[in-house]
Amino acid sequence: EVPVLFKKELQNEEAKEGKQVKLTCELSKPDAPVKWMKGDTVLYASEKYEFKQRGTVAELLIRDVKSMDA
Repeated sequence: EVPVLFKKELQNEEAKEGKQVKLTCELSKPDAPVKWMKGDTVLYASEKYEFKQRGTVAELLIRDVKSMDA
């Protein structure tokens, strides 16, 4: 099976504390499973984190951004 690759990798984004930021990447295969991580920690959907995926595009929305989210 062909491995899933990044067609468009994550880009650095800036956001003001208390606002929200959206991180987006594009994969080589539509609807491939995506696991979002911060360092070694897996992120799970919550009031803070929202995940969306449409075809090859995966998005992570981080609400109420704090400096520790860097």
